[in-house]
Amino acid sequence: MASALLGRKVGMTRYFTEDGDNIPVTVIQAGPCVVTQVKTDETDGYSAVQLGFEDVAARRSTMPVIGHDHRAGTSPKRHHREYRTDDIDVELGDTLTVECFEDVAFVDVSGRSKGKGFQGGMKRHNFAGLEASHGVKRRHRSVGSIGGHSANLGTGPKLKKGKRMPGHMGDENVTARSLPVVAIDSEKNLLLVKGSVPGPNNGCVFVCSAVRLNRKKSSKGKK
Repeated sequence: MASALLGRKVGMTRYFTEDGDNIPVTVIQAGPCVVTQVKTDETDGYSAVQLGFEDVAARRSTMPVIGHDHRAGTSPKRHHREYRTDDIDVELGDTLTVECFEDVAFVDVSGRSKGKGFQGGMKRHNFAGLEASHGVKRRHRSVGSIGGHSANLGTGPKLKKGKRMPGHMGDENVTARSLPVVAIDSEKNLLLVKGSVPGPNNGCVFVCSAVRLNRKKSSKGKK
């Protein structure tokens, strides 16, 4: 079964190896998570495992969630997340810890990116901006002409869908793929991965074994 856990992003730091190499890492408090539901083809039409993470007071939860988690023999959880897998080797009520990543070399981390609000084209799409020479006036950060990307044939006088324009930036689901696992602290449920992880500090993230690897990483295999 694929290794997966819910957790919280603690922050970034540096990790020194025995050879003296300095590796930038993100610290994630991964788990412990409780298996709150096991879905099968016979009951739900597909195979999946649902995880519950972080206790929450009953007065801050709902009756359906309280009853749902009670079937697993646990208190109500704040976060729930399921992942599909055909190889299910866990049972309802089992507790999963960061130790499930001991034999995993690369992981995918999903989180909610930081919201940036309404932003212009230069920040949102990395536009170069207009010239800062004489005659441009105060249009240096403008997106420039948009009429060149004209309408779709037969859809009327409007721009094509997907035209890169100023607008809302951030606050969307982002997945950082194939991050190397640097170290694991089983006592404190900490997982150290190389590189950055989407979302703010203390934000909820979902960590699972990498879905796909490039040729260089796949040759390393498991630890």
